[in-house]
Amino acid sequence: MQYRQFFDDALTRLRDERRYRVFADLERDAERFPRATWHHGGDEIDVMVWCSNDYLGMGRHPVVIAAMRTAAQRYGAGAGGTRNISGNSHPVVALEAELADLHGKSAALAFTSGWISNLAGISTIASLLPDALILSDAWNHNSMIEGIRRSGCEKQVFRHNDVDHLEDLLRDAGSDRAKLIVFESLYSMDGDMAPIGRITELARRYGAMTYCDEVHAVGLYGPRGAGIAERDGVMGEVDVLEGTLAKGFGTLGGYIAGDAAVIDAVRSYAPSFIFTTALPPAVAAAATAAVRHLKASGEERARHQARVSDTKLALLRAGIPVMENRSHIVPVFVGDAELCKAASDRLLEKHRIYIQPINYPTVARGTERLRITPTPFHGRAEIAALTEALSEVWQALDLPTTAHDRAIAAE
Repeated sequence: MQYRQFFDDALTRLRDERRYRVFADLERDAERFPRATWHHGGDEIDVMVWCSNDYLGMGRHPVVIAAMRTAAQRYGAGAGGTRNISGNSHPVVALEAELADLHGKSAALAFTSGWISNLAGISTIASLLPDALILSDAWNHNSMIEGIRRSGCEKQVFRHNDVDHLEDLLRDAGSDRAKLIVFESLYSMDGDMAPIGRITELARRYGAMTYCDEVHAVGLYGPRGAGIAERDGVMGEVDVLEGTLAKGFGTLGGYIAGDAAVIDAVRSYAPSFIFTTALPPAVAAAATAAVRHLKASGEERARHQARVSDTKLALLRAGIPVMENRSHIVPVFVGDAELCKAASDRLLEKHRIYIQPINYPTVARGTERLRITPTPFHGRAEIAALTEALSEVWQALDLPTTAHDRAIAAE
């Protein structure tokens, strides 16, 4: 049997559907962030990155780098194994204490990524509830969907951010059945936010647990950077909060925080925790430094929000179809996979601006977009250059710019 043909055919299907992903070979420069070196055709080309999830630039913060360097020198590069056997290093324990404090919970548990923390957290919590029903927002991230699948529990999907539909499902489920509501605080492709307070109110009324993914909000919102739930004053009403260390905190890893019994149950039952090598001590120490710094400092958040506002305003004034939202995400509507890739390529090759195209299955077909994420280090000159470059690309490729197109994109 010619096994390779199956894989060649699979890749051909992706190319035919304009879904084949091409990665740019980029070399980040901590001293010049968000600038980077693009390795292309044997050349080294200076580019400006406008789509990093290191939203605050904490990955290059001197306090974070110093903590990582010190820990690596003291503990070595690796974790030494799973935490169950030999990897339960003190820096990871200290990180979990810092995260529990951040969210006002009695315990937290760190994982190697946010994807794994959702997979482990949702699947384990739901599977330990008797005859559980999971109520999932229609726009939930792939990691949450996989966690729901892994749980083996019944699932019902409520329309995105539609609390009336959610209440109908809760009412139909009955008060005696165990229920877990799973949603995100900030949806990263459109940039819209969940009505957390209304969801937790329904959870109390109908006897449900709540699990909220704050990965695109931690570090960025709230007085201490705990996320949208903290900003809205409802953090204590959410049973389990999930976050990442790889975006606002600029390092690596994911976590859940909640009641000590819930967290201990996940620690004790989740295979994806038990059998996975732990976070390296140096990474844990760097993450702890980032969390601790952003608890005390609001400067980065304030500068970030100012740059986001400046970017949105400049693009809208130039007629670029920014999809409206109240968050730090700046999605620019294209609506066609091939044109979206062409726009990304032209920005990089002609203007030396890197923005990765967002196509299906990350977003629905017909809603393809460029996803721009300003940082505190994108100044007025960079915003002006981005605006000029996008205007040239939109004109060259005859992309949609009308208010009607923006309205459709924002729906």
